[in-house]
Amino acid sequence: MAGVGPIRFTWRLPSPRLLRDRRGVRTMGRPSVKPPSGVRVSNHISLGMVARTMPLDEVRQVLADSGRSSRRHRDLPAHVMVYHVIGLALYMGVSLREVLRCLLDGLRALWGPAAVKVAGRSVITQARKRLGEAPLRQLYERMVRPIAVPTTRGAWYRHWRLVSLDGSTLDVAGSTDNEAGFGRPGSGRGPGAFPQLRLVSLLENGTHVLFGAHPGRYTDGESTLARTVLDALRPGMLCLADRRFFSHALWRQALATGADLRWRVKGDLRLPCEQALPDGSFLTTLYPTATIPLPPGGGGGTTGCG
Repeated sequence: MAGVGPIRFTWRLPSPRLLRDRRGVRTMGRPSVKPPSGVRVSNHISLGMVARTMPLDEVRQVLADSGRSSRRHRDLPAHVMVYHVIGLALYMGVSLREVLRCLLDGLRALWGPAAVKVAGRSVITQARKRLGEAPLRQLYERMVRPIAVPTTRGAWYRHWRLVSLDGSTLDVAGSTDNEAGFGRPGSGRGPGAFPQLRLVSLLENGTHVLFGAHPGRYTDGESTLARTVLDALRPGMLCLADRRFFSHALWRQALATGADLRWRVKGDLRLPCEQALPDGSFLTTLYPTATIPLPPGGGGGTTGCG
């Protein structure tokens, strides 16, 4: 890209922490978090903030769009369960009922003291099954986006909003459905301890907001998942990516969004200098194949290297 000097930047999604139980077996997830005796979680967290960040009108809209709105009065209506599932993701080491109780403390302050009561574990489980994943996925797609302001440190390079394209794998609960849906890694010593999903996402560098994320099976390639993620790029963004994402097709797809790109490429890729630029970078042309270059205007793309 003309006029931009080299940027050295390395970022990877953190791998989930694996623990070892008393038998030395690796286990998934985080250590259980228990507050000291006499101290409740709600003394330290306020899940009412979730309801302010994800407005109730937006939640009800995605429930209506996905056909998951509550059709009759329940102890745990669908819109409350949306907030509850978000709370469970934020506080994974806390029990279902305690997260719900903390959430309701905040919701009662917003919606009134009779908003909803704390339910038993079986009622919570049934309500989660009724909700499903579709409303949460739609809410994420509608609401999660870059949030950096001009004063946010690390979020900008000159006038560009810095974002990074990267991927990782995440352990999921060891259930039959998860193994069928996501797959399980393996090695010469046998299958992995837990099923895993593969995730590709864009990240806003200054705020670490993951947006445009797309999960898939463990066997899915990151370049394949990136085809959906790239649609979240916008003009004014400068997208950084590692060399494994570079291909002629993905490059052209990303350019079509109006964003500017600065991607690493493999060392054996031929990039002849066609025009040297004053800042030390140069222009070259990318072709869909290495052996049969297309004539000018036949599908290649001129880009800058530096």
